[in-house]
Amino acid sequence: MADSMIVRAASLLAAALFFVATATAYAQAQQSTPAPNAENSGPAAQAQRAQVQPLNNAPVWREVRSGTPAKTTVTGRETNVLIQPQGETWRSLRVPIVFWGGLIVAAAILGLAVFYMLLGQMGAHEDTKGGKAGGRLIERFTPIDRYAHWLLAITWATLAITGLILSLGKSVLLPLIGYTLFSWLAILSKNLHNFVGPILIVAVPLMFVRYIRDNGIGMEDVKWFMNIIGYFKGHEYPSGRFNAGEKLVFWFVLVLFSTILVLTGLVLLFPNFDQTRQTMQMANVVHAVTAYLAIALALVHTYLGTIGLAGAYKAMRYGYVDEVWAKHHHERWYQDIVAGRSRQHFADPKARQQPAAQPRGPASARQA
Repeated sequence: MADSMIVRAASLLAAALFFVATATAYAQAQQSTPAPNAENSGPAAQAQRAQVQPLNNAPVWREVRSGTPAKTTVTGRETNVLIQPQGETWRSLRVPIVFWGGLIVAAAILGLAVFYMLLGQMGAHEDTKGGKAGGRLIERFTPIDRYAHWLLAITWATLAITGLILSLGKSVLLPLIGYTLFSWLAILSKNLHNFVGPILIVAVPLMFVRYIRDNGIGMEDVKWFMNIIGYFKGHEYPSGRFNAGEKLVFWFVLVLFSTILVLTGLVLLFPNFDQTRQTMQMANVVHAVTAYLAIALALVHTYLGTIGLAGAYKAMRYGYVDEVWAKHHHERWYQDIVAGRSRQHFADPKARQQPAAQPRGPASARQA
């Protein structure tokens, strides 16, 4: 009998405790989820909640993420919105962009490496190495043409390398070189990217003005692409000063892609233009996609302008090419020079009346 009474008393006590606990939890839930009115969301309600539930920040973050503008003493666009929900979408979108962009750049590098191993340097079998093949020299690029090209090339290469470090470095370089070295490299890349970038504002228009005259598109360029196999076999379709491939780089990398990179870069670099966060997120996506495509195409141009095509680097380095090189790679341009229809000319003004076996021009030009 006594045992039965003890069991009943214990049961009543447990039920009472359960009732008290349930009532307390309900009261706390009511306090943590206030009704949408001024009394429950005002400073007094928040202060009371902080005393009753000092670790419950859920109501605060729900209000922050709601997007409802709040009061602030800072003037400007979106300064009254603490957290922008679209930022999560932007962060998620960056992952596939970086992955596929890095894959495109890696494929371009690997493809060019395989191409070089299979074919070697194009034109190396010809007597055109160093731009001296026994013929007369032609001034292909004036000094201002070369200065414009190298200003853009050095700026562009710096931005491409630092941009790849900033976007791919955490995945590719960090596991290899460690946190300390990568930290220094990332900081250096960020500062170089930010301070070198605005040079494109001058370099791109200067390059455009100097080279636009010889980069017009016509049916001959379509025929060049139709016969592009001959380009790799040493039987090029006759072209003007620039062939269709070079014109493709001019219009896409310089005119289209570089212009987009400049405009989006300015949006990202100068937030004091009073643009919204969403505008900067969109600019970041466009900037990244454009940069990866431009870098992949620029790698092909760089390859052909250095180790891929014999005599090409010498032409931009010193400004002169041999007439044999000019006739082989740009036959229509060479014929215009011989006929006096081109703005470019032989190094020696009298060379047009001289046979090919005669000296090729001034000593300074031959040394180039």
